[in-house]
Amino acid sequence: MNHVVKLNGFTIVELMLAMGFVSALLLAIAMTVIQIGNIYNRGLTYTNVNQAGSSLVSELYRSIGGSAAFDISTNVRGNGPRYVKKTLGGRLCLGQYSYVWNYGKALANNTTINKYSENTEVKIHFIKALDPNTKYCRQPNSDIDPADAVELLDSGQHDLAIHSLAITSNSSATDASTGQQLYNITLRIGTNDQTALNIDNTTCKVPSDAGSDPSYCAVNKFTITVRAGNAAE
Repeated sequence: MNHVVKLNGFTIVELMLAMGFVSALLLAIAMTVIQIGNIYNRGLTYTNVNQAGSSLVSELYRSIGGSAAFDISTNVRGNGPRYVKKTLGGRLCLGQYSYVWNYGKALANNTTINKYSENTEVKIHFIKALDPNTKYCRQPNSDIDPADAVELLDSGQHDLAIHSLAITSNSSATDASTGQQLYNITLRIGTNDQTALNIDNTTCKVPSDAGSDPSYCAVNKFTITVRAGNAAE
């Protein structure tokens, strides 16, 4: 008596369907991992920008709040006795210490206007310098002595930079009886990949724009109002 053994197996069609399903599953998993990585990197970038911005505005708030009221007027060239306002950077001299900075575009294009007198290869981002005679504003083209300066903005892995800084005030913000005065400070800080930023460097390109990098591009705006005049000249 002959016995017929029937072997069960998968057909080619069944194997192709199974392989297609596995491939689609692996692709979905890979896309999910990539998306999670992008979200993580974006969050880390924003965190670094916010931490750096908060640190700088806190520093300015404390220093201006502890200084005498100061003149922020400038001439047509952007030079003033206490405030220097240039397209590529600026200076703010408060009497004991001065703040000096270069904007991100100047750093990226090697067109910085504020430089150290020594170690010229080290670029100034945003420094605090000992300057009791406000020399750095009275002589706006003078180089900075690195021995008396400390960098307050660590560019870090995200290449952070100041993109704009404006200080404003008006006569209505002055208390004639006390000599105290209010100042409004607007600061923009962010990553410094010029290809991922819009032409004004105040915002990142949208994902559909050429050169955009939503995972590693972030710019944030900080605005504070501070009263000066609690200390004498």
